[in-house]
Amino acid sequence: MVFAMYQSTLSLFVFLLSLTFSDAHSVIRREILTERASKVVLPAGWTSRGCYIDNANGGRILSNTQPNNNNLTVESCINACIDAGYSVAGMEYSTQCFCGNQIILGGAPAASASDCSSTCGGNSGEICGGGNRMSIYATGTLTVVQPPATQTTNLPGSWTYQGCYTDNTNGRVFPYQLILANNNSAQNCLSQCSTFGFNAGGLEYGEECYCGDIVDIAAAGSTKQPETDCSTVCSGNASYICGAGNRLSYYAWTGTPLYTWNVGTGNGAGAYQFLIGGVVVPLITTPMINGKVTFLEKHGTGVPNATGAYELDLAQINNFTGAWRPMHVQTDVFCSAGLVLPDKAGRQINIGGWSGTSTFGIRLYWPDGSPGVWGKNDWQENENELALQFGRWYPSAMILSNGSILVVGGENGSNGPPVPSLEILPKPAGGTVVTEAFLQQTDPYNLYPFLAVLPSGNVFIAYYNQARILEPVGFTTLKTLPQIPGSVNNPGSGRTYPFEGTMVLLPQYAPYTAPLGVLICGGSNAGAAIAVDNCVSTQPEVANSQWVIERMPSQRVMTCISTLPDGTYLILNGAHQGVAGFGLATSPNLNAILYDPSKPVNSRFTIMANTTVARLYHSESVLLQDGRVLVSGSDPQDGTHPEEYRVEVFLPPYALSGLKKPSYTITNKDWTYGQSVTITVSLFQGTTSGMRISLLGAESSTHGNSMGQRILFPAFSCAGTTCTITAPPNAHVCPPGWFQLWVLDGPTPSMSTWVRIGGDPAELGNWPNFPDFNIPGV
Repeated sequence: MVFAMYQSTLSLFVFLLSLTFSDAHSVIRREILTERASKVVLPAGWTSRGCYIDNANGGRILSNTQPNNNNLTVESCINACIDAGYSVAGMEYSTQCFCGNQIILGGAPAASASDCSSTCGGNSGEICGGGNRMSIYATGTLTVVQPPATQTTNLPGSWTYQGCYTDNTNGRVFPYQLILANNNSAQNCLSQCSTFGFNAGGLEYGEECYCGDIVDIAAAGSTKQPETDCSTVCSGNASYICGAGNRLSYYAWTGTPLYTWNVGTGNGAGAYQFLIGGVVVPLITTPMINGKVTFLEKHGTGVPNATGAYELDLAQINNFTGAWRPMHVQTDVFCSAGLVLPDKAGRQINIGGWSGTSTFGIRLYWPDGSPGVWGKNDWQENENELALQFGRWYPSAMILSNGSILVVGGENGSNGPPVPSLEILPKPAGGTVVTEAFLQQTDPYNLYPFLAVLPSGNVFIAYYNQARILEPVGFTTLKTLPQIPGSVNNPGSGRTYPFEGTMVLLPQYAPYTAPLGVLICGGSNAGAAIAVDNCVSTQPEVANSQWVIERMPSQRVMTCISTLPDGTYLILNGAHQGVAGFGLATSPNLNAILYDPSKPVNSRFTIMANTTVARLYHSESVLLQDGRVLVSGSDPQDGTHPEEYRVEVFLPPYALSGLKKPSYTITNKDWTYGQSVTITVSLFQGTTSGMRISLLGAESSTHGNSMGQRILFPAFSCAGTTCTITAPPNAHVCPPGWFQLWVLDGPTPSMSTWVRIGGDPAELGNWPNFPDFNIPGV
């Protein structure tokens, strides 16, 4: 053993004698550095990969820079990179640590390991690179990516590279920014832009993705610059460049347009008209089967002597005093729910409220009177006789297929704790209340959830940015849908209060075999609260159903949507920015748009007329029996826009065409499922071969939620002017309730008549059987 060590030392001595002094010094130093590197204790799987040249091609060869550390060691740098999710670590100049998943910018090994000669700041026995030299350690295969170039091929869809353009000269060129710290690339950024309907995209400073429109380039005064100005490596693909500081790698969509927005002109744009001055700033409006509209307001809104409830008689619209019948509520209906019941009187129910006793409130109104003649009935309530099991502020309500009332969610009074449960009215034996974890988990962004009975009989619920299907007895979850898309740059955007979009059901056509679709439009988000600029739709009961995104012509929060007799949807009211609440929104959206689901996806919107009246928080829209849309309310309390008493109507194009309305006569206004019902029609433009018939469910409009909304197109046949309608087949397709029956002669609807379908299976007409409530019976 001793002889062998002597022989090895002698051989090295002889070899060194044959070298110059400089060569000998280099060899000795290399041996020392190799020995130091071998003494480093590395995490499992990590090994030294040598000394690499840094900064040779205009940037660091690892993408992530850690903070300088005067106590840096090889181990501390590697551990920092592991914690950050990287597989490559590099130390440089004693105190610098870099991380990545690959060597970028064509980084190459140094000519000699001794180029890395700086001892680590935290351990002089270890080597941490040198000047522009990086000691590289890695786990797994070490990949080297050559210097990046702009990606001009293999782009997603029909995107085309346009050049390197200036940004931030007069503000950002594009309005929507995404920070993709670890995965920015042309593929990821541009795919996101086009998915949400934006035809221009830009990548900047490696990790920034921007989406907008081609017209934004000229509008911002952005100009094309030399390609060398764009030089920053993409955070998600080191082979490509993603702009630079205030420089955009700009791409444009050059294929088939991502969307087409139609523009209504003349009568085709519809029109807003002033209807009547108001006596109330309404919280909730409901068309009733007596031909009138009820208005409810929260306590403290409007004039001091307001009664909290009024009924608008449209037949006396030119007689202000006669048009408004005062009514009365005892407790505060602020942020309550409303429905028209399927009992034979078509009573209206109002549920929940603001604080204290009000949150338990159940209020009922039996509509009486007739157009031009005041009724005598008023709202009835007595919390000692009839109350919710849990107080609820911002709940939703729906008629189930069995005719009972489902009440969901809310909070326990003003800014109180969540009430993440549902209950049934009339209260079942034992007073069952079902607590839902998904409501608890998404509070406070799930208030006024959207509800619908599906053709299976199950219950659809959408809340915040989530949706699911519940079975209708124990209300357990049967299916969780994919997350509802938000804004292009904010997946956390929500659709229910306080982010407040609106959901409606898409038309159902006989024989009702097609899956039911839901449409959700608008919304907002926390923070900057830039309103959502899209509608999304899906068919919840289809296997693997996904959301379809359609970009709207403008952003909108606090939306209202009114279903029209022809199966189109009028979207109106709200703001471009903010969330629901007092003083929490700016920039009123004065434009109405029409959505036509019969057209191809991404060509369904038509830009309609504008109003001059801001309709912000607590605004409503409901369809009247003559086909106009009644538009009311706005209580922003923002110091800029007034509490709004004025009532308008929106006239869709069919109301401005000058064509004479069709008419019909009907005797049977109480239908059973599947029944044949005869009407006699009078048409003035077309024939019965081109005629359509629709049924629109009774609705209450509040906070963007149209409770009870549903539209069906039943089957019918005609012999001459006598037509036989086949009523919807069951309570799953058509939950029991009151519907407006319309006949359409081409585009022109008749006046509607209220008909009841499905009877009163829960016998609500016998409820509540207490002294302070009148009941119509069954």
